[in-house]
Amino acid sequence: MKTILKITSSARGPLSNSNKLVEKIVEELQHQHPDASIIERNLVSKTYPHLEEAHLAAFFAPAEDNSEATLVAASHSDQAIAEINQADVIVIGVPIYNFNIPSALKAWIDHIVRAQKTFSYGSGAPEGLIKGKKVYLAVASGGIYSEGPLAAISYAEPYLKTILGFIGIDDVTIFRVEGVNVPGIKESALEKGLASVVV
Repeated sequence: MKTILKITSSARGPLSNSNKLVEKIVEELQHQHPDASIIERNLVSKTYPHLEEAHLAAFFAPAEDNSEATLVAASHSDQAIAEINQADVIVIGVPIYNFNIPSALKAWIDHIVRAQKTFSYGSGAPEGLIKGKKVYLAVASGGIYSEGPLAAISYAEPYLKTILGFIGIDDVTIFRVEGVNVPGIKESALEKGLASVVV
């Protein structure tokens, strides 16, 4: 039985195109794997704190120095990493805000990229420790960033592929709903994006 980790990060709730794209991807995965279990993580309704000194101290504390305070500070990170380790497939909703990912998604990333947990420099070079995962990115944007003049400022997708690769996940497929604010394109952007989903 497969486990799907479903992550949404849009503040627009049911109006969100990235959320709709996530739902479509998960629906297609469930068609292929009817017995799959789903872990749902809404990064807007359950926020991950932006990193502060207490979090970083907890992340780097030797096991013998752990206290109740360090365990509490690391608890968000521990949970997020446990969910990733449990999942076979990860679907991440990525609305484009100001040319990049929303802060809610960035906060989650800061909690999953963690030395000795998801990457290591033990061999002298960085090595990702999360192996054998498949990731689908459900990207939604007002403009068109996959090609044309805005491609040069498409920061979200390269960043996410880089950071996922850093922790060992390099099997990444991207689906897009793009151009939702572009006249002549917006009318069919969602339909076209949903129709593109093949898993």
